[in-house]
Amino acid sequence: MSEAGLAAALAKMRADGAGTDAQNVFAHYYRELESGATGMIGEDQISPLPELPYRGDLTVDGALARDALAHTVVLKLNGGLATSMGLDRAKSLLPVKDGKSFLDVIVAQVLALRATYGVPLPLLLMDSFRTRDDTLAALAPYDDLAVDGLPLDFLQNREPKLTADALEPVRWPADPSLEWCPPGHADLYPALRSSGTLDTLLDHGYHYAFVSNADNLGATADPTIAGWVAREQLPFVLESCVRTPADRKGGHLAVRNSDGRLILRETSQTPEADLAAMADLSKHRYCNSNNLWVDLRVLAEVLDRTDGVLGLPLIRNAKTVDPADSSTPEVIQIEAAMGAAVQAFDGAASLHVDRDRFVPVKTTNDLTVLRSDVYRLREDGHVVRVPERADRDDPYVALDDGYYKLLHDYEARFPHGVPSLVGADRFVVEGDVTFGAGVRVRGDATVSAAEPETIPDGSVLS
Repeated sequence: MSEAGLAAALAKMRADGAGTDAQNVFAHYYRELESGATGMIGEDQISPLPELPYRGDLTVDGALARDALAHTVVLKLNGGLATSMGLDRAKSLLPVKDGKSFLDVIVAQVLALRATYGVPLPLLLMDSFRTRDDTLAALAPYDDLAVDGLPLDFLQNREPKLTADALEPVRWPADPSLEWCPPGHADLYPALRSSGTLDTLLDHGYHYAFVSNADNLGATADPTIAGWVAREQLPFVLESCVRTPADRKGGHLAVRNSDGRLILRETSQTPEADLAAMADLSKHRYCNSNNLWVDLRVLAEVLDRTDGVLGLPLIRNAKTVDPADSSTPEVIQIEAAMGAAVQAFDGAASLHVDRDRFVPVKTTNDLTVLRSDVYRLREDGHVVRVPERADRDDPYVALDDGYYKLLHDYEARFPHGVPSLVGADRFVVEGDVTFGAGVRVRGDATVSAAEPETIPDGSVLS
C-alpha cells in the first residue's frame, strides 16, 4: 500500500470526469483505509439515545409551516437498480401499488402538496449513470413537474473499487463497468456541491431539503416538520423510528461519549463482540429512517469550510469485483452513510416519527406487504394503512429466497396479485408455491411444499 495506489485511483477518477470534491472525499477515506481504519464504533464509545421529541407532539403555526414548505425542495436518492431483485433499471420504475411505480407515486405526492399549500416544492433526484436515462424518460409525461430554473436531477459520483491486497484500482477488462462503485449515500453532499445544484437551489431561494430514499413511499414533505425545523433553526434533522425486531440488524442512533454528539452506527461499523448489545432494542431504541432535513445554507458553509469533506465515519465494504460471482477477486469499496452527517453539524437533532413515514422496500417480502390490502394509495399519493391495520404492525412476511427473491420468479408465483394480508400476523412460504386468485391469509400461516404446489383460488390460509 502506498501513495501510488491513491494516485492511480485519483487519476482514474479525473479521467472519468470526477469533480474536485469527489476526489477530496475519496482521498480522505483512502488514507483512513490505508492507515488501518475500519470505521468500527465500539459499545464503550457510545451511550443510548435519550427520549426524542415526537412528531405527534409538535405544534407549528400554519403560516410558518407553509412558508417553510415554500422554501423546501424534495430530494430523492434514485441511484439504485435493485439488482438483488434481478432488476437492471432504476428501482423507482418498479410497479409498487395499483400499477403505479415508486416514481409515479412520488410525483403524485409532490403535486398534491403543491396544490394544497400553494408552494413550488421542486422535486430533485440524485440519479446514477445507470438510472438517469430511464428515469428522465419516465418523468417526461409530467409536463407540469419541472420548476423554472431548476434541474430535475443531478448525478451521484462513482469511484474505483480497490484491490483488497494492494488498495489499487481494480482492472476487469471482461466488464469495465464493474471496476466502479457508488460511494454510499453520503455522496449526496459533495455531489450536490460539485454539480452546481446546491448553488442553484440557494440562488433560487430554497433554504431546506427534505431527503429520503426513492423506495420509501412513507417519506413525504411534512409541512409541520418543515415549520419546526425553520422555527428551531435546526441545521440538520434525522427522522427516527422506534426499533422493532425487524430492525435488530439495522443501523441505530446513539450519543458519542467523547463530545456528546448524535451519531449513526451501522451494523458494518459494529465490532462482533458488540453485536448483541447493538441488537438490544431496550438499550438502543431508535433506528434511522434515512429521512432527513438539512438547511442548505448551513450545508454550503460547512462544505466550503471543509473542501467538501465532512469526515463521516468510514464504512469499509468488502465485496467481490463481480457481486454476482463470489469466485472473482475480493475488492474494497469505500463508503459512508448519509445519515451519519448528523454528527457534522452543530445543533443537529433527531425527531421520533411514526412508522408510517418509514415504509422501505428492500426485498420482495417488503414489496408483498406494500402491494397487499394492508395499504391503500390515496389520490394525494399517500400510501397509508387501511383502518383495520391502523394500530397494528405490518405482518411479518418471509418468502423462500430460492423462488421469490428475483422479481420475475416472484411475479410468476403471484400471477393474480399477492394474497390478502389485512388479517395476517405472519406469512411464511417454504418451497415452490404458486398462489391462485383471492387467497387470504389469517393470523399466522406457513405454507411448506417439498414439490411445486398451487394454492387454489379463494383459499384461506391460517
